[in-house]
Amino acid sequence: MSRNAEISDLFEEYANLLEAQDVGYKPQAYRRAADNIRDYPEDIEEMAAGGPAEVGRIPQVGDSIAGKVVEYFETGEIEALEEEREKLPVRMEELTRVEGVGPKTVGDLYHELGVETLDDLEEAARDGEIQELKGYGQKTEQNILDGIEFARTVRGRQLLGDARPVGEQVLAFFADVPSVGRCELAGSLRRWRETIGDVDVLAESEDKQAVVDAFTDWERATEVIEAGTDKAAIRVSDVRIDLRAIAPEEFGSALQYFTGSKNHNITLRNYAIERDLKVNEYGVFDVSEVDDPDAGQRVGERIAGETEESMYDALGLPLIAPEMREDRGEIDAAVAGELPDLVEEGDVRGDLHLHTDWSDGGYTVEEMVDGAAEFGLDYIAVSDHATGPGMVGGVGLSDDELREQMEAIRTVAEDAPIDVFAGVEANIDAEGGISVADDVLADLDVVIASPHSGLNGDATERLVRAIEHPSVDVLGHPSGRLINQRPGVDFDVREVAKAAAEHGVALEINSNTHRLDLWGAAVQVAVEEGASVAIDTDAHSPGEYRNVRYGIHTARRGWAEAGDVLNTRDAEGLREFCH
Repeated sequence: MSRNAEISDLFEEYANLLEAQDVGYKPQAYRRAADNIRDYPEDIEEMAAGGPAEVGRIPQVGDSIAGKVVEYFETGEIEALEEEREKLPVRMEELTRVEGVGPKTVGDLYHELGVETLDDLEEAARDGEIQELKGYGQKTEQNILDGIEFARTVRGRQLLGDARPVGEQVLAFFADVPSVGRCELAGSLRRWRETIGDVDVLAESEDKQAVVDAFTDWERATEVIEAGTDKAAIRVSDVRIDLRAIAPEEFGSALQYFTGSKNHNITLRNYAIERDLKVNEYGVFDVSEVDDPDAGQRVGERIAGETEESMYDALGLPLIAPEMREDRGEIDAAVAGELPDLVEEGDVRGDLHLHTDWSDGGYTVEEMVDGAAEFGLDYIAVSDHATGPGMVGGVGLSDDELREQMEAIRTVAEDAPIDVFAGVEANIDAEGGISVADDVLADLDVVIASPHSGLNGDATERLVRAIEHPSVDVLGHPSGRLINQRPGVDFDVREVAKAAAEHGVALEINSNTHRLDLWGAAVQVAVEEGASVAIDTDAHSPGEYRNVRYGIHTARRGWAEAGDVLNTRDAEGLREFCH
């Protein structure tokens, strides 16, 4: 499995440490390199084996950065990064999780007040020390204090997009371990939750100690936390990985049990008890002839457990997809024979939300089109940012620039290998208005309206007003949240979904793993109300088209079928929806 994300994270950290110490152009150079390495289709570790020149084939990766990549894979560290960590011994990721605290602020607070941790930051804010610093003040201090509570609620939870690749690297590792048979991810990672505590892995084997030994000897392990005869835990960078070695006859029951969720398992267990059955991590047991079913875990006649399917079949139920196991009515649906036929990876045929170098993307329209074709999409809608609330630094396009881009997109479309639509991501203002003139909106093929400012309080009426605009086709990332960074707006999902269904507007599932907005429970409400959803990537580079899988599994968490998803339609079907 590729280690591109790993090296990208290191360069992001390096950029943040440099920015915190007011170093000039270097932070941006390392961020651009990090983005391009993360999205590059080839394995960075394999490229590094060919030397700096091979790594230098990646755009925006010069000789110095390429040398650091090779250094890391040869020595296990980047000396320049270690030096910066010594100069600024702060928990950068933890501190910048507080909204409004960027690397420069971290540097200021460390040098002026000695702030290194979130606890230090809270103490300084409560003591009124931050407002005394030049350029800060009482309002800034209060905003920081308000943001600390939210930052604490997400401490220790990894983004799905960070944890999933690590989990898949573990699976790839165990595929080459002779003593291991079946191997699966479990826990919230298998259910594709938006944040992950630990990576849980189950490995089937007759020789459990051999599995543990291989795991703790894995070259990727940066720390062995614990190791027993059938369980172990290691750390890979900041991610904890918990392993359980499982006997073959109990692998299915263990997989069902450790996938969870806890509430799903409780409801399933109670359903079993009503039928004189006992369900646990060791199997399904018939306890109808047992005087005391609670006398032990393995009492009664064992009737299932080798496979996960057998666990549900023993209860007279079809297999319930892991993404649905959140105790939101899935067991009742299974009993009634009403489980949905969930959307699958590969069903999505186009991407309606992506950005080019016309706004804040890093690639041309032509490059994004070619990347989409290579990824296997049938169509895309180029939807760069418009000017309006929330857009800073000249990112958004004016109405005149949008008309100019429309012409450019349609010129590219004439010779493109896929269908290309001219779109926009317009901004929703505080009253629900759209930041692009009506005549421009009317000439575009696809209009996405998204909130980018005023991301607090209840926004139900604001979002409904935007949906009611006759030119809006998609409501983009409706809450505006950034996972582990800011919570976004509150809104009545059912009211917004009803409005979307009434006005023929799709609600977006933004596949960017910092967003995943809508989220599973909200998607379920949208589907119940008959609203369409659009699974988009919000891609700023061709490599980000791959993130669509996170949106698809979020849709599955919301019980969405292919027919509920706008962009499972062909290009003509999209045209019919948007006009």
